Parts: sequence; structure tokens; C-alpha cells
Amino acid sequence: MMIQLLIDHYKRLRTERFLAQTYQYSYAFVGMGQHSLTNLYPVLHYLGVPLKYICVTSDRKARQIERKFPHVKATTSLDMILNDDEVKGVFVSASPSAHFSIASQILKSGKSLFIEKPPCQLLQELDTLIDKQQLYGSPVVMVGLQKRYGPAVQILRKRLRKEHLVSYDLHYLTGNYPEGNALLDLFIHPLDLVTYLFGKSEIIVCQQVSPASYIIMLRHPHIVGTLELSTAYTWTTAEESLKVCTSKGIYRISQMEGLTFEPKPSTILGIPIEKIHPHNKNIEYLYVLNNFTPVLPNNQIYSQGYFNELYAFVEGVEGNKANIVTSLESVRDVYLLIEKIKSH
Repeated sequence: MMIQLLIDHYKRLRTERFLAQTYQYSYAFVGMGQHSLTNLYPVLHYLGVPLKYICVTSDRKARQIERKFPHVKATTSLDMILNDDEVKGVFVSASPSAHFSIASQILKSGKSLFIEKPPCQLLQELDTLIDKQQLYGSPVVMVGLQKRYGPAVQILRKRLRKEHLVSYDLHYLTGNYPEGNALLDLFIHPLDLVTYLFGKSEIIVCQQVSPASYIIMLRHPHIVGTLELSTAYTWTTAEESLKVCTSKGIYRISQMEGLTFEPKPSTILGIPIEKIHPHNKNIEYLYVLNNFTPVLPNNQIYSQGYFNELYAFVEGVEGNKANIVTSLESVRDVYLLIEKIKSH
């Protein structure tokens, strides 16, 4: 009986804590594509973010939005949003080629900005956005590179701070991508991931083996790694994997859904004991997506980092403590790396 009371009390506290989390400011969203509908809007709905406007490019779509979401004002005018003092934060997930122009206008208004990747097309444009943020004083500005917020990446980054790094091997393999710029739209993710984990890099080797396939070797301050970035494979079995070798063992991330650590067997006078006496492989599971229990932490929106990045943005706009790790300045090294890859 006592155990049941404790369980009921815990469940009640959990529900009350969720319901007590409310937001005082209004927000707007620019764009309504498949990515937004699948990965971003569900998080905003779950958090109860007061979305006042949705901005799209056509009157027809605006009318459809207001029928689908009667509590939201749909508009084709960005100025309507920027002139509304109630709106403190704006989410942007539109056509990548339009991001720089939209972001520039929002920063000039002084509102907080969440801009999906890529925020712009060139390093020079990124520097312009950084200057505009400083000039107009937008309080919170974040880039939508969500993998930095994934739990597997966060756990790995903390572990690697205590390790002597040796090398890494990353594979990011998809099918054909005819609708955009694979380097900026897709490969920015793995390039940003290794920059976030290992720091600024220089190119040792960069071989473009097809129009959108690269074999790259990078040198960071404390590690060297190789990357295979390609759209020559298939979307059905697309692969995203990272293996990091340290002096203590090997870390592996697979599809952002699992992080393991395999300790290296001990040696005596440099002789590997495993060659003398067979041993059972010992694997530590640091993070695993549990598909059995359909709760928030076991949802791909959470494991991929979408939930934590949007939560951090809204908390920051509301003036609460927020773990923001994707400022405009923080992605400058990634754009510098992309510019170097383009020149090879």
C-alpha cells in the first residue's frame, strides 16, 4: 500500500511539474515545410509555446493554415511579425537560400532568432549575421544544428574531455540529393559534429570522388580523423556512425540512437593479454534508445536533439537558464572548414 502511494505521488508531481511549465511571451514561425511539420512543430506543441504567427509565402497556404490551426494567425508578411512587440522570438525553417535575408531582417528588429541550418550560404554572410546580432542586440540567436543537443553527443563530449584521444572515423552516407546543396544542407551536420567534439580543424586530405561524395582527413588540436561524406548510397539504409579511439578504449555512436564504450584489454610490457588469454568483450552502453517504452526520451525527436535545442531556445528567450551551444559564433569554424573543402 505504501509503495503504491509513493508511485502515485511521484506520477502526480511529474504531471504537475509539466503543467506548471508555461511561457509568458509570444512567438512566430517562418516556414511550413516537411521538416518543420515533422520535427519542429511537434516539439513546440508539446512544450505549449504560444505561437502567435505562422509566416508562409502564399495566401493559399495561409488560408489552409488558419483552417488547420485556428488559434494561429497565418500571414505572408514578415513585417507584420517584426512590428509586433508581443513577439519576442522567431523560428525560421524556410528555403535555405532565403535564410540569410530572413535572418538579417529579424536580427535588425532586435528579436530573438532560431534559424535552421544552414543559416546562410557563405562564411562572409555568417560574419554579417554575427555583426548584425552585436549591432542590434538580439538577446538569443541559435542555429539549428540539433546533433550537438543529442544525448549521445552530450555524453560522449563529456567523456572525451577526460580521455587521451587517438583517432576517429565518421561515415555519413545517404542516397541522391537533387533538391539542394548536399555540402551545406546535409554534410554540415557531420562537419559540425566533429568540430563540436574535437575543435577547429585543418584539412590533411580532401578528395571529391563524385559530385557529392568526399573522403576527408582532418587534423584537430588533439586528434586526427577521417570522414566519408556521400550521397552515392541509399536513403533506405542511410548510415550515420562515428567511432572514436582513445588510449582507454573505443567509443561508437550509431544513428544518434546508441553510444557504447569498449575498453581496451590490458597489456603487460606492451604484450596484449588478449593474445595470450582469450577474454570476453566488455561493452558499456552509455546511451540506448529504448523503443519499447514510448515516452519522450525514447522518441527520435529527442535522441536526434530537436527537443533539447528548441527547449533551450525558448528557455533562453524567457530569461531562464538555458544550455545553448549553437550560437552564430560557434558555427564559424564549420563554415571556415566548408569554404576550404569547396576550394579543394
